[in-house]
Parts: sequence; structure tokens; C-alpha cells
Amino acid sequence: MLRIHFTPEDMVRVRVARGPDFLWEIANSVQTLQRSDGQREFGEWRRWVRPRLPESRRLLSPLLPAFGYSPDFLTPASGDRSTLPAAVDTLLATGRPRLQAELGRLGRSRRLPGWTRALAEGDRGTLGRLGEALHSYQAQALVPHWHQVRADIDADRARRMQSLMDGGTEELLLGLGPGVRWRPPVLEVAYPVHQHLHLRGRGLLLQPSFFCWPAPTTLADAELPPVLVHPIRHTPDWVTSSAGLPDHDGLGQLLGRTRAALLRATRTGCSTVEAARLLQVTHPAVSQHANVLRAAGLITTVRTAGRACHVATAEGRALLAAEHRRRHEPM
Repeated sequence: MLRIHFTPEDMVRVRVARGPDFLWEIANSVQTLQRSDGQREFGEWRRWVRPRLPESRRLLSPLLPAFGYSPDFLTPASGDRSTLPAAVDTLLATGRPRLQAELGRLGRSRRLPGWTRALAEGDRGTLGRLGEALHSYQAQALVPHWHQVRADIDADRARRMQSLMDGGTEELLLGLGPGVRWRPPVLEVAYPVHQHLHLRGRGLLLQPSFFCWPAPTTLADAELPPVLVHPIRHTPDWVTSSAGLPDHDGLGQLLGRTRAALLRATRTGCSTVEAARLLQVTHPAVSQHANVLRAAGLITTVRTAGRACHVATAEGRALLAAEHRRRHEPM
């Protein structure tokens, strides 16, 4: 059982992450890949991805076992994590004392390959290989489905925000799943080990994760910034639908791929900076595409303190809902 202890200050400092965390998705998916549960959610993805991951899987699996402890440094809780390269750079900057401590703890529960000794010493060549494995894994296993990952996490975030508006923080916390109970001032989470997390006014970040399964998880070190990573609902048959998107992207054919992606991003609201990161285009390009969508009545833009936030209008949401029905309902 994981018990998260709240103070009154923590109740107003609960936050929901804006989108997927690159390294949590890698870590959770590597672990999920090694298990056999969750067949309905991940069975097809496992069959699709296993033949594609000879080298990166060999390097990552020993560090991220299917069950039990995995090192916290693989999922940094601070530093720049806005892009995968930035997140990997943050990970690779982990100091040697922490590498030694966390890999030593992992080594006490399972036998590790010999190269992890060099990793624990902070060997730059070994760290470089780890960074390459993370980039390779993301490209091979997750990028083909990343739009689906982001879409389902955006939908989860929208549900969380609705819960918060309707019932406050307690309703937000209770909506995290059947294995979660709120016994004020403690949130109890079904967990494979006994662990206490005292927030002490630091608040809590709720991080939705596409590949987190079957229960929420957190960092082992309670002194790190508090985070609770939790599962989400998945679009049915998401492997087939995500793999087929490039050939059947009707909305992209209508609006153009970049504008369609921008419209999808505005379903739960996004800034120009966030959209540029997501779409891998420049800020002026986002503004240009937003102007077209706004002129068509599909989005609106709200400016606060110099920051532009783009949000889909009722017409834009209706178009997105029609796309969802076309992709996921029988014809």
C-alpha cells in the first residue's frame, strides 16, 4: 500500500501534467513489454513491437524490470523534460553518487549485466549508449503511436479538470482508479510494497501515463519532487487505429496535416509554445495555422499576460468528435 500524506497546503497544490512525460512512457512501456497482463490494452502492441527492438530492449530491460524496484534517475522529476532530447540530457547529467546508490539498490534484488558497473561509475561512453538506446526505443516503439498516446492523455486531462471543477481536489483524487481511496488526509493507493510519501506542502503532480499498468506508481525516493503516475483509459484497438492514421487521416487531408494536428492539440487548450513543441514547427508557423483555424471558426485564442492559449470552439470539437467516430465506430 502506498500512503500519500497531505497537509492543507498540499490540497491546493495538486497539479495535472500538461501531457505525456517522455521518460515515464519509455519506462512504463519497457516494463509493460516484459509482462503478459493487460492483453486487451497492450497485447497487440507487444506483438507489433517485440521484433523491432533487438538492441534498445536489451539495454533497457535490465534497468526496468517488469516488477519491483527501478532506479528513479531513469525518470527525472526535475530539470528540462519538455522534449525527449532535453529529458535524456537531464537523465544523463545524473551524478555518480546517485547512479551508484540506485543501481546498487537494483543490483541487490536482481543480477545485472556487467556493463551496469561502468554506468554506476558515470562512464561517459556507457551513458552515451544508454542515451542512444532511449532515443532508439522511442523512435521504434512509441513514435508510430505517439499521436494516440497524446490524444488519450489529453482526454484524461480533460476528465481530470472536469472532476476538479465539479467536486474539487477530493473528487480529482478519487477519480484515479478503483485501487485508490481517500481517507483524509491520506490518499491510499494499491501498491506492491508498503511506502509512505509525506508531501509536506510540496504538492503533488498527477502524471497520466499511457503505458502505466495496472496501478499508479511513484518514485522510490520520497525526497524527490512528489509525483503520482497513473493509468488512463485507452481508445479501443488503438494499435490498429494509430498505425493506420497516416493512410486514413481524413481530417489531415481536409485541413492539412499540421493544421489538423494543431486542432487536435487545442481540444484541451495549448499555448503557441506548447503547440510548436508538439508539432515540431516554429512559433510563427503555429500562429499562421492558428489564424486559419480561427478564421474558420474552429478555434479561439485567449491572451493573458502576453501568453496566447488556443482552444477549440464548439465547431472545432464537433469536427474532432466526428473524426473520432469515423475512426473508431463500425461503418
